[in-house]
Amino acid sequence: MVNADIEIETLAEFDQVVARGSLSGYRIQSVNLLERTFALLAADTSAAVFLGCAMEPDASAKVRADGALVFPPVPDLPFNPYRGLLYTPEELFDGLPGGYEATPDAGAYAWFRETATDGDVFSSMLRSVHDDAISDALDEHLAAARVVGVMGGHAMSRGSADYRGAAELGRALTRSGLTVATGGGPGAMEAANLGAYLAPAPDEALEEALELLAKAPSFEPSVSDWARAAFAVRDRWPGGGDSVGIPTWFYGHEPPNAFAAHIAKYFANATREDGLLARSTAGVVFLPGAAGTVQEIFDASTPNYYGSRGEPAPMVLVGRTHWTEHLPAWPLLRALARGRAMESRIALVDSVDEVPGVLASMR
Repeated sequence: MVNADIEIETLAEFDQVVARGSLSGYRIQSVNLLERTFALLAADTSAAVFLGCAMEPDASAKVRADGALVFPPVPDLPFNPYRGLLYTPEELFDGLPGGYEATPDAGAYAWFRETATDGDVFSSMLRSVHDDAISDALDEHLAAARVVGVMGGHAMSRGSADYRGAAELGRALTRSGLTVATGGGPGAMEAANLGAYLAPAPDEALEEALELLAKAPSFEPSVSDWARAAFAVRDRWPGGGDSVGIPTWFYGHEPPNAFAAHIAKYFANATREDGLLARSTAGVVFLPGAAGTVQEIFDASTPNYYGSRGEPAPMVLVGRTHWTEHLPAWPLLRALARGRAMESRIALVDSVDEVPGVLASMR
């Protein structure tokens, strides 16, 4: 069995495996087994690993006697460090009618702020375990996907021309068969996820959605109003297209956006940033941004320069004036690429309309 074959992440998967009589060697992640005591007592659980699975005491004692490793759920924690699946917007924003402060996302950020500097090894271990579980779930989700990363600043407001352009880009990339992945936050990131979400809908849906969202142009001063506007769009067009958001509680004052169907939220920002770029194997698009986007350009450039991840991934910078005059990253990127394999894999374009064609030419 390869690693993915030995992981059990849902009760349905558990039932399928236990029906064959043996859980030996399996890794069971965050499955509530309180109603499966008889199955656990009857099955061979030798060499199994139970990660955050609720069990009755008799079942727990039996599987430990079999030689299984049991990592019990951690009480009074606002997140599950052993989770086997990515987050959904509904999960992170549960309780939003009572205000953003009542949501699990806000609760996890509050816990992070309280423990990030207290030096408690248990807290840091829980953050690390959680982030590793998220990476595992992200790899499983994207296993067969052609992923294109869309990077850009959080300050891009709803209702702006740039926001519209980023949304149109996300829609075009999704309709071309690519999976859009963003930093999962507001601004350009939200716009790209919005476009991906509305890819299955008629073209006019985006225009209407932009009008609805413009009523709450920024997450400041009210995250609650900003998020409610997004869920109003989701309610208007349910069952949207697939995309991924990869945000972080390190920047917890910036909420995740509600248009990424799957959210891989991390505590460690460095793990999140490197993971997003490493998984964008079909290319990375850099929309106009500030310091964070500049950092991402050169984070992506380093493995392309050295070839440490194999064939260089395409890099497309959008906004000639922005990247040559306002923040002149393009001249340095072009100088770095000169004479190396990545030279034919970088491009500077004027508008988002050019991006799909440029990416297609680099395949």
